[in-house]
Amino acid sequence: MPSLKDLRNRIKSVQSTRKITSAMKMVAAAKLRRAQEQAEAARPYAERMERVLASVAGRLKGSSDAPRLVTGTGKDDIHLVIVATADRGLCGGFNANIVKAARNHIRKLLADGKTVKILCVGRKGRDSLRREFRDKIIDLVSFAGQKRLTFADARGISLRVTEMFEAGEFDIATIFYARFRSAMAQIPTAQQLIPVALPEEAAQDEKAGPQALYEFEPDEESILEALLPQNLAIQIYKTLLENAAGEQGARMSAMDSATRNAGDMINKLSQTYNRQRQANITKELIEIISGAEAL
Repeated sequence: MPSLKDLRNRIKSVQSTRKITSAMKMVAAAKLRRAQEQAEAARPYAERMERVLASVAGRLKGSSDAPRLVTGTGKDDIHLVIVATADRGLCGGFNANIVKAARNHIRKLLADGKTVKILCVGRKGRDSLRREFRDKIIDLVSFAGQKRLTFADARGISLRVTEMFEAGEFDIATIFYARFRSAMAQIPTAQQLIPVALPEEAAQDEKAGPQALYEFEPDEESILEALLPQNLAIQIYKTLLENAAGEQGARMSAMDSATRNAGDMINKLSQTYNRQRQANITKELIEIISGAEAL
């Protein structure tokens, strides 16, 4: 059984830990509000642009003049998997859930005989995946120490992906991230970036029958050539913002649970300390009384 001194040291240690987790919870809550506002503000533009481009791309998919970002290479032998996670831990299962979804997808591709290349955005994804897929990780993009994500960060990633695609280094690119729903819920999500995936709404519109005809100036091919690289950067920027909000929400929840658990542990240790202290006092009193009676 630990001594009273050991219990006192243990209680002080847990109290210090509770102060840290409580402070981290408040910091995460402050950052969450700004990150959530950014993510929610980026969604409508990104989703609308994706639908518009998919609608135009859907009419050009069979055309020989359609951009390669729409038609793809015509093969699906080499897959680029972009795994977007956080650079830091202490955020519950946030990183683990994204990595789990990506790992299952990679295993399925490898089982089908496909070649897989992994681009990690965030150190935690790299640290988890390199245990099993070290030889398939081609690079790491980290924003550690950066206070705020900017569109330039997403553009840098999109330029890297576009250069790889134009060089014929992959056929299909898919990004894995966590879509922010609330501070308690972040949904692991996979989104195909290249070639442009046709949303279900656009596919249903095509099956529904004749649609309104639009005239484009300049032509549709020129519009897509200009907007597709921009759309790629926008979609990546959206995923980074969703991840940033999800990370802070998950960290706030995790630190709240840690703070409450530390409080429960302090209460239990205090009870143990008081009981042992009372037992020691009772034992000393018995020894004093027994010695007095012996005299």
